[in-house]
Amino acid sequence: DVLSGQLGAPKLLTAVFHAGLCLGALVWLKKHRLWRKYGLCRSHVKASRFLYYIPLVFLASCNVWHGLVWNMPVRESLFCFCSMCCVGFLEELIFRGFLFEAMRGDGVRWAMAVSSLTFGIGHIVNLFNGSGVDLLSNLCQVCYAAAFGFMCVVLFYRGKSLLPCILTHSAVNALSVFANDAHRTGERVIMTAVVLFAVAAVY
Repeated sequence: DVLSGQLGAPKLLTAVFHAGLCLGALVWLKKHRLWRKYGLCRSHVKASRFLYYIPLVFLASCNVWHGLVWNMPVRESLFCFCSMCCVGFLEELIFRGFLFEAMRGDGVRWAMAVSSLTFGIGHIVNLFNGSGVDLLSNLCQVCYAAAFGFMCVVLFYRGKSLLPCILTHSAVNALSVFANDAHRTGERVIMTAVVLFAVAAVY
């Protein structure tokens, strides 16, 4: 970000880096014919069995529940938006694709638990990466991220497709760029976390 700022295009290099990782992963999966194994295909289960993914649409909108704002200049926001979409794809591929598939031979339940818990706990880094997240918000994020991760790994296991999870995760990340953080009081943060956790867990 510092180098991008010196070039006069904040967030540009971060977006390019994440896009490069996505492209590299897609090329590698294509070369080794692993798209279907890691869920980059349509689900073989009817959408009605998954309630037409309506709960996913609800979860995807969580970052705009308190309104939309331009937190950064337009160009910077667009770079950050693209970057966050790429991060959603990469995290789903790593935690629900690579990690789950690598461990499922030792037991599906164990693999699901590790996939979801490591994903949730991994969000603790937001305390130290300069994102400005306070301790309460971060702990709430860890909890509902674990529930979200569990929901996604179940959907992947049942439907054999990672696409709904990728789209939802990318939407959650990308819309955070326009989140109205000024209205996020401690009480609202907790209530939002409870709702996200409950919807993901029940679904």
